[in-house]
Amino acid sequence: MPLSEHEQRLLEQLEKQLHEDHRFASSMKSAAGPGGYSTRNIAIGSLVAVAGIIVLLFGISGQLIPVGVLGFAAMCAGVYIALSKSGMRSSPSGRKARKGKTSFMHDLDRKWDERRRGDE
Repeated sequence: MPLSEHEQRLLEQLEKQLHEDHRFASSMKSAAGPGGYSTRNIAIGSLVAVAGIIVLLFGISGQLIPVGVLGFAAMCAGVYIALSKSGMRSSPSGRKARKGKTSFMHDLDRKWDERRRGDE
């Protein structure tokens, strides 16, 4: 579905402002950085998941249901560890970052409202 002329103008304005506003671009880079996937978590989680699969298969082949259940639980825990993000811990710096994002979003909303009023 193609964009209307008004939507294309708004998109062009946003792109232009993104190129001009270096502070916005740097804040977006810093917002994307923390909280990503950790290589350490992926490695540990993968090892735990593989060990869980091995224990699961051992439990199935020996018809030992409790061992199979433990293997399945270990496999699930490994996947959870591998996919958990590194920056999810609460810290004083994390609280400051959240405050910064809140004021950033407030400023962005205010600018958006001003632009909309100017178009009308």
